[in-house]
Amino acid sequence: MKAALKTAEGTFEMENVDRPKLEKGDWVVARIRVAGICGTDLRHWKKAEHELTCKIMGHELAGEVVEVGPEVTNVKPGDRVVIETLLGDDTCEWCNIQQYNLCPNLYPVRMRTLSQAFAEYVAGPCRKFYKLPDHVSFEEAALLDTFSVGLHAIHLSGIKLNDKVVVIGAGCIGLGQLQLAKLSGADVLIIDKVDSALQLATELGADEVVNPEKDDVQQKVKAFTLGRGADIVFECAGGVAMPMTLPEAVACVRIGGKVVVVGGFEKEQQISLDWSHIQMAEIKLIMSASYSYWDIYPEMQISLDLLAKGKMNAKKMITHSFPLDQINEAFETAQQKEKTQAIFVALTM
Repeated sequence: MKAALKTAEGTFEMENVDRPKLEKGDWVVARIRVAGICGTDLRHWKKAEHELTCKIMGHELAGEVVEVGPEVTNVKPGDRVVIETLLGDDTCEWCNIQQYNLCPNLYPVRMRTLSQAFAEYVAGPCRKFYKLPDHVSFEEAALLDTFSVGLHAIHLSGIKLNDKVVVIGAGCIGLGQLQLAKLSGADVLIIDKVDSALQLATELGADEVVNPEKDDVQQKVKAFTLGRGADIVFECAGGVAMPMTLPEAVACVRIGGKVVVVGGFEKEQQISLDWSHIQMAEIKLIMSASYSYWDIYPEMQISLDLLAKGKMNAKKMITHSFPLDQINEAFETAQQKEKTQAIFVALTM
């Protein structure tokens, strides 16, 4: 099969590699139809990382089942599916209680199995393959990983009706977080420096949008929250922006409020915070890592249900599409969002 392998320089080269096989009786092989490029992928773009050289990356994907093992009952060949790529070792204490997003071996396991979206085929346990309704496209389904990340953060936040919420970052994660906060009954102000992203945020239900390069963020937040600050701030930018956005999140939240960190950190990132203020104001810092189950329900399935019922809008977020052969151009487009107005960039196979 064709696959995009990461080079020593951090770009991609198309190569022919072996198609994955059914390793166990409960495994499924699927033909990937759409994969997405997310912020986590962009943090590895054009970076020399020995551990990723010649590896297949990508973890947002949807496709069609082509082969199933003898123990599989939930899907069959021909079914359209979204594929969850969070797979732990199934032996640790966290996997035993369906908190596999916290599995100490999560990344080694998922990287050699399901987190290989930039290729033509993928294989893994059948429980990670969720059947799609006919009216949900592959492109929309590829955004369900993003929505599930936001849903996990919503669950951790304890959000309530009429909360005043600030979302920092209007990329895929932030726009999903916005929609989920609105569904939860909150009023939402969203912050980003890209005007096209803020326009889309307005279309998706934001009560107010703020561009920090044009507006006084603190003044806008105080006005939006009757002078108190936000009940909850979701940091959804992450990456190289985190040294600016995390202190800003702390500055935007009210006394006794919560900051939920959804965006990812760079390796060994050092960030200064006003810890005295955080302590004296009893501000809660909540770290949110991917997703798994909430109570008895898979968060991926909850997100799929919300999308299928029309409660979440993925279609508006899809801005660009490239064939897999043009993956390097697709990454450039996703990275230069101020120029390209990119939100969700899809790779099609």
